[in-house]
Amino acid sequence: MTRRMAFVLVTVTALLATAALAVAGDGKEQIRFNRADQAAARAVVLRRTDLGSSAWQGGALKPDLSPAPTCANFHPKVSDLVITGAAQTDFRRSGLDFGNLVVVLETRRMVALDWRRSLLAPGTIPCLRQTMSKALGSGARLLSFAKLPFPHLTTRTALFRAVIVVQAQGKAVRVLADLVAVARGRTEITLSVAAPASARRAVSAAERSLLRVLVSRARA
Repeated sequence: MTRRMAFVLVTVTALLATAALAVAGDGKEQIRFNRADQAAARAVVLRRTDLGSSAWQGGALKPDLSPAPTCANFHPKVSDLVITGAAQTDFRRSGLDFGNLVVVLETRRMVALDWRRSLLAPGTIPCLRQTMSKALGSGARLLSFAKLPFPHLTTRTALFRAVIVVQAQGKAVRVLADLVAVARGRTEITLSVAAPASARRAVSAAERSLLRVLVSRARA
């Protein structure tokens, strides 16, 4: 994997992970961690063993709960949401990058509000597309960005997929970048994946398998 392609993979995965469910907002969610919900988030988050091999590099990260990017005509309200638990991991191997952010909110109603405002709103896709295009820089180009079908693991599940063209060693290489968002109870789970587009089928199968595992661990 070339240095440029590696840069794009890391950039895209980091962007998707921090976007989480709050794509843009009126400020920042309130953060009031408590011991029980912190433990609940850590119990769900992606582990090296979930990926089936010890060859993956990476591990736990400090959860990035900084304000998400804003767009001119898209500002869903987030200041009335309270985060009580959070955990984040990232794993890389052979041109693949899996990032996962798990957030526990104070009430189920907050999850419902967050989902409706940030994922079901008409401005969601244009805002994510715009934000990703700006983040890629001159060495890469966003070819497409769309919401795609995904198995209904819960009543709230969504998949967003970007295809990016990267110039690597004089050749145009397509990179796949997925963001899968799932909510269950008070728990919001986002899985971000960056990989060569040629691995599309394997990535889709891995996403379905991993999300089933993560959702099964959600107790909050």
